[in-house]
Amino acid sequence: MNPSLFRLDAKTALVTGAAAGLGAGIAVALARQGADVALAVRPGGTPPDETLQRAQAFGRRVLAVEMDVRHLASVQAGAQAVLEALGAVDILVNNAGINRPAFALEVTEANWDDQFNTNVKGGFFLAQQLAPGMIKRGWGRVIWISSQAGVVGIPGQPVYCATKGAVNQLVHTLAVEWAQHGITVNAVCPTFVETALTRERLRRPEFREFVLRKIPAGKLAQVEDVASAVVYLASEEAGMVNGHTLMVDGGWTVW
Repeated sequence: MNPSLFRLDAKTALVTGAAAGLGAGIAVALARQGADVALAVRPGGTPPDETLQRAQAFGRRVLAVEMDVRHLASVQAGAQAVLEALGAVDILVNNAGINRPAFALEVTEANWDDQFNTNVKGGFFLAQQLAPGMIKRGWGRVIWISSQAGVVGIPGQPVYCATKGAVNQLVHTLAVEWAQHGITVNAVCPTFVETALTRERLRRPEFREFVLRKIPAGKLAQVEDVASAVVYLASEEAGMVNGHTLMVDGGWTVW
């Protein structure tokens, strides 16, 4: 990505699930483009030290805050801590998510609740916390990391697919509600990226073959592919892109 494009100077971003994987790559990309960045990390999860160092290398203000997006009190406390430390949040990236694969006849209530609370509930209430500040300033970006699974069915992942479909509908509705206030709401929908969330399944030859057969490009997405899409949607240049689900899937969903 050409760093002279899509600058985010004087903007502040909050990225959930930012300790590693996609969240880390997104946070670093936003800092590289000039944004101050808050890293929301799960208590007791992967330490954010490496991500902090990588983002701070660009000379931006970077901090980590604990936030369990499954619980409203933690979302509220984390959001308040970021606002007190950085003064504002202009760009919210709802990246935190989990996938607990199980075929439909094997899904438990706990499996269902954990995925919906993490993938849907947390992001919605965090956006609700931060939108008033964006409305007051007349500018904001809310970006969800959704998935191609919100558009197509994937065997063994009925709950995950349902959560991402719900995310896409939230994007559509909030985009309509908040556009009048200068806020855009969009989603990035990647295909499989090899991260801690997917690595175990992708190591199984039959599953990896299934995935690669579905992608006309014949390769997995990279973290940078997703991070670049987020940077674009966060930028001034994407000011008229609203309510969009941007597929970063190598063509999976077109056939």
